Amino acid sequence: MNKTCILTFMLALTVPFSSQAANFNDPTWPCIQRKVPRLSIGQMWTGKILEDSVEIDADTRALANAISVRRTTMEDAQALIAKYADGLKGDQATQLAMLFKAAFEKIDRERSEIVSGIARYAGKQTGLAERIDMLQQEVAALEMKEDKSDDEFDKMEELQDIVAWDARIYKERAQSLTFVCETPVILEKRAFALARAIMAHANAESAE
Repeated sequence: MNKTCILTFMLALTVPFSSQAANFNDPTWPCIQRKVPRLSIGQMWTGKILEDSVEIDADTRALANAISVRRTTMEDAQALIAKYADGLKGDQATQLAMLFKAAFEKIDRERSEIVSGIARYAGKQTGLAERIDMLQQEVAALEMKEDKSDDEFDKMEELQDIVAWDARIYKERAQSLTFVCETPVILEKRAFALARAIMAHANAESAE
């Protein structure tokens, strides 16, 4: 693979992450989606807001975990919430708020870990892009040199192979990152959906 082919190949599959970033406060953020490190419970929960010190019982946390995981469909989550709400006694507004608080904390924690992971992943991509650029410069310098020795020809071919391999890895990682970038948004939507589902029972109770 000669220099022209390498450069054409790289330009076809790579775009600097900083130019893709939607969050201009963090130019290293690689996703089109806006970077939101942590969610706010107040933006999605219109019911009673509990203090951080409130203790949530094990059964409520178990239910919160069950309805938070993505393998549980929203239809199944709504059924579990309805069953829970029907069996409540006493201060139902507080108990429903506890359920959402536990679900929110689980989703926000998972989402925050994914956001941090994306940032680390982007850093590795940046490092790889810089390595590819450096190797390309070495290849270009060798190509421009007249009367190259056999060792220099061998070195140039070796570097071209490394660039091609690194470019392939970069492309595969970039494609994977596109899907990973959607996960924080999916989790945020899940939290909003659970808030609506749980609040529906809180509102029904207050209307009685």
